[in-house]
Amino acid sequence: MKRSTLARLSAALVCLGLTSFAHAQTKWDLPSAYAPANFHTENLEFFAKEVDTATGGKLKINVHSNASLFKATEIKRAVQGGQAQLGEILLVNFENENALFGMDGVPFLASSYADARALEQVQIPALDKYLSGQGMKILYTVPWQPQGIYSKKPLTSMADMKGMKWRAYSPATAKMAELMNLQPVTIQAAELSQALATGVVETYASSSATGIDSKTYESLKYFYEAQAWIPKNAVLINLKAFNALDKATQDSVTKAAAAAQERGWKLSEEKEDAFKKILAERGMTVAPPSAAFASDLKQIGAIMLTDWEKKSAPQGAELVAAYRKLLPAAK
Repeated sequence: MKRSTLARLSAALVCLGLTSFAHAQTKWDLPSAYAPANFHTENLEFFAKEVDTATGGKLKINVHSNASLFKATEIKRAVQGGQAQLGEILLVNFENENALFGMDGVPFLASSYADARALEQVQIPALDKYLSGQGMKILYTVPWQPQGIYSKKPLTSMADMKGMKWRAYSPATAKMAELMNLQPVTIQAAELSQALATGVVETYASSSATGIDSKTYESLKYFYEAQAWIPKNAVLINLKAFNALDKATQDSVTKAAAAAQERGWKLSEEKEDAFKKILAERGMTVAPPSAAFASDLKQIGAIMLTDWEKKSAPQGAELVAAYRKLLPAAK
């Protein structure tokens, strides 16, 4: 056999091998709305690496952070339509679609991590029943730190906030603006830094992590530890994409997801004090709200719980009752 013929045969075999590998490898996209350094995003990257390792490179997951592939409000639809196989969403963003998404955004319903874990036990199974009809399921969740109030000026009561420009990133925070006599401005996480720098936002409710990601300390000087609610991010998966995997790969994804959930919940709680310390070191006054301010906020929470139960009736009240039974003492 001539050398040229051997060379062509060898090249063909190499190409065949590469083609077979390419056919064997599956690539998935996982869009997220948050910055690369955010602990949620870091957890997503670790999850993707664990899946890669567990499947021997058979399933590659590409994390697209900072709303670079889809905006925060577009991610759910992208997963539902198969444009992305996975996607991370903030549950409360979708309350207008179904009130169940907003259960963990009701102020003071769950204000500790223990409360949040109990609430998840009733909220997520209910949401999964709804999402299954859309061809999706929740793979895992990770909470944000308890929500506090950022402000450009000191606040002793809710009256001090009247007329301030308030970041509304969800139906619940928009409702808060209405009840608190604030000016709502719809701003998602990726746009927050600019909104703060230009004075579009003067106050908002969020976690200590968001304050760091957005460099809020450069524009606002007060953070009140209201412990108002603990919203969750959820990673959704397209069921058609998941079901197309072989059993071993499905098991690898499920196992990595369980690890990501446990790691994420632990990270969120462990980082809370560290994040608040960073905010203080960078010039913010970090303190609990005054008794009067805390009382005002809890009154808003009571109104919003009643409103949420009406929107989600009759299921909402049943879920709240089931949640309260999981708590060590009546709330």
